[in-house]
Amino acid sequence: MSFISQIVGDPNQRFLNKIRPLMEKVNEFEPEFERLSDAQIKDKTGEFRERLAKGEALDDLLPEAFAAVREASKRAIGLRPFDVQILGGAALHQGKIAEMKTGEGKTLAATLAVYLNALEGKGVHVVTVNDYLSKRDTNWMGSIYNALGVNVGCIVHDKAYLYEPAGAPDKNEVTVEMENLKEVPRKAAYDADITYGTNNEFGFDYLRDNMVQDVSQMAQRGHYFAVVDEVDSILIDEARTPLIISAPDAESTKLYETFTKIIPKLNENADYNVDEKMKAATLTDEGIEKVEKILGMEIYTEGGVRYVHQLEQALRAHVLFKKDRDYVVKDGEVIIVDEFTGRMMFGRRYSGGLHQAIEAKEGVKVQQESRTLATITFQNYFRMYKKLAGMTGTALTNAEEFTSVYKLDVIAIPTNKTLARHDLPDKIYQTETGKFQAVLGEIKERHKNGQPVLVGTVSIEKNELLGAFLKKEGIPHQILNAKNHEKEAQIIAEAGRKGAVTVATNMAGRGVDIILGGRIDSSGKEEWQKEHDEVVAAGGLHIIGTERHEARRIDNQLRGRAGRQGDPGSSVFMVSLEDDLMRVFGSDKIKRMMEVFNLPEDQSIENRMISKALEAAQGKIEGYNFDIRKHVLEYDDVMNKQRETIYRKRKEILESDNAVRPAARETGEAGESEFADENAPGDNDRAPLHDQIMEMAASEIKKVVNFHAVEDYFDNWNYEEIGEIANSMFGLIEEERNKIRDFKDKEELAGYLRGLAEKRYAEKEAQFGEKAMRAVEKAVMLQTIDMLWMDHLDNMDHLRDSVRLRAYGQRDPLVEYKNEGHHLFQELLANIQTQVVNMIFKVEITQQASEARMQAAPVSQKIFTNKEEAAAGGSPKADNGVGRNDPCPCGATHLDGRPKKYKHCCGK
Repeated sequence: MSFISQIVGDPNQRFLNKIRPLMEKVNEFEPEFERLSDAQIKDKTGEFRERLAKGEALDDLLPEAFAAVREASKRAIGLRPFDVQILGGAALHQGKIAEMKTGEGKTLAATLAVYLNALEGKGVHVVTVNDYLSKRDTNWMGSIYNALGVNVGCIVHDKAYLYEPAGAPDKNEVTVEMENLKEVPRKAAYDADITYGTNNEFGFDYLRDNMVQDVSQMAQRGHYFAVVDEVDSILIDEARTPLIISAPDAESTKLYETFTKIIPKLNENADYNVDEKMKAATLTDEGIEKVEKILGMEIYTEGGVRYVHQLEQALRAHVLFKKDRDYVVKDGEVIIVDEFTGRMMFGRRYSGGLHQAIEAKEGVKVQQESRTLATITFQNYFRMYKKLAGMTGTALTNAEEFTSVYKLDVIAIPTNKTLARHDLPDKIYQTETGKFQAVLGEIKERHKNGQPVLVGTVSIEKNELLGAFLKKEGIPHQILNAKNHEKEAQIIAEAGRKGAVTVATNMAGRGVDIILGGRIDSSGKEEWQKEHDEVVAAGGLHIIGTERHEARRIDNQLRGRAGRQGDPGSSVFMVSLEDDLMRVFGSDKIKRMMEVFNLPEDQSIENRMISKALEAAQGKIEGYNFDIRKHVLEYDDVMNKQRETIYRKRKEILESDNAVRPAARETGEAGESEFADENAPGDNDRAPLHDQIMEMAASEIKKVVNFHAVEDYFDNWNYEEIGEIANSMFGLIEEERNKIRDFKDKEELAGYLRGLAEKRYAEKEAQFGEKAMRAVEKAVMLQTIDMLWMDHLDNMDHLRDSVRLRAYGQRDPLVEYKNEGHHLFQELLANIQTQVVNMIFKVEITQQASEARMQAAPVSQKIFTNKEEAAAGGSPKADNGVGRNDPCPCGATHLDGRPKKYKHCCGK
């Protein structure tokens, strides 16, 4: 405890003292709820909701609601939440991070806060680290929620489910078959009171919802309350990489294949330099000359930016990214391996052409590069929730980041039983070979005594290498890494059996308890109890870490696999000077010190100074990674203001059928929208799209008149240009065009042109019919926003790259990014307005479409840019054989004569 804490008291203990009375009240209600029938327990949910409707607060209901969950849990799955789990549930309800050690029952503790907040009927999201845990927890905890009369859904990568009891499962056994999950549409899973899913799926669904063409296609219904399981993994480890939805770009990928043959011919320190700390690789002048000689061209002058960019990515792919560490090749695809969890990240790709460079390096099909359609960071996604909470076994080391970024306080919940695990000091070896020899010796000795061993490695490569050594020694073992993650739960569940040896990437199996003696199966409890007692007598689960991870948290998580619920256990880290952490970040002083001892390869030294140096190196890396995440967030905060404005406008358009009043002005740091009404009364009174479009037209007309009638003397006005622009905008007959010259007042001229625009619009509406015109307005506005927003994302991405160089001119890149980003966003809003006005008057709809067909297919698929195309029933084909107005795979249609590089408005 710090000196200040000794004076003012430990804030963690103060919080626990504050919520202990709540725990005692829950315990007081327990006898009362034990007397209730199953039906009466279920009826309590309706009673609680009625009380909320009458003005009671959730805090008033907490003791009874928690007591109801405790009783439902006892009856449904045979588990009674401990008092410390009640404390954890209360911390979650109050929007805190509950740090609960491994095996303390975080999954069950979460049900208390989740149920209480689900009573509001606004939807509660429970976020897990992988699809298996989402399905497992829905299938397992679903029986508790079902007993309480609330429904629960689950979203995974490609499916969605609702919990629906299939029978009466064994209360002590949770199967992996997920027999209680019924497949449903994604929206149905989100409409449930509680929805389980991964952080990626929640984030991507949010982005997809802001790309739909009709409000009925949206899945999510808001962001009220989220409980994030393994919160450090999701909000810290994965927060360096934003979520991106992209579409293939037409740019050639041949260069990657060319450059991947050249890079092996280059020599490190002569042709290029590698900085492993910064994870950077740069070509020297000599290297560039060598590449140019091989290609027979000057890269910078003849090849341009694209050649330079792809060459640099090819270099990074070869020297910084390793197979079976950073990625695996499976079924002809390069799949990223999460450096923190050791799991394959299906559907995720490195950006900026790096993934293509790795594909070329590995000799698999090189996919096209992509254009960003939508993107958001995890930080900004989770900060949208009205209330956010989390739970993990290791959060205190990152408490500062949780507080500064998410406004989340960390509360350490005491264990139910005293921790009995024995953590041994680090064993340090000179070489990696000597270390692995010692690891094998340690495993053999523990295995011989019947003690189960879990070995953690930092990569698949080392994981499989150790597996090969064990096989050679004849030691039976299980290998767990990203290549066989499907069996993760089964392998980890059996890791506590007598003499079991499990070799896993450091984080694999997280979320699944290791029970000493293994799972209780059909062999019966007596057999299990006998084996359990033998394992306890042997010392419990022994953890061996073969390397220190970059983050101390990850090491603590590995240690935490042993010693659950007061079980005996032990842990040790066996490291060498050749490990990446020591090689890159370790000091020369440590290396010289080890050389002085002159120990054999397989003999270790236990030295406090070296152990402290290791931890100091980890602290430096943690600080560096925090700076990276902070840097990503600072830039995304600029984009977030703009994204909120665009997505809010988009939602207004989608919901425009119910709108009755002029739209509110879009304001914010990003700038004021130029396509919103100037006299807006409020956010809730949105204009019909017809009125908004006519206001845009009036604004465009005013801009044209002011620009070409700038002189005080009308003799200098450019009437001809005004007439040409008005004609291109909404069409003029000769008489109307001639009449323009009669006006000597700018306001009167603008008023005359506005009247003509309204007249043309009325004619268009009479031609199409009111219903079809409303659909056309929606399609034109949505597609214009989507197309220009995608271009804007590219522009902002390029801007971010370019402002970095301004630091050399003593200018803050972030300030430059904010200022220029503001101007780019103002241009975007102006371009949206101009594009909509120039498009809406030119739209035609095919007359062959029947009313039934109009309802069955999106109107956007039947929009043409002129009468000639509509009469022909189609459009000229682009160079790639796709009609300019043929529907894209996304359902969108090209609405104007874009340059040829934009084959369709969605970029596909």
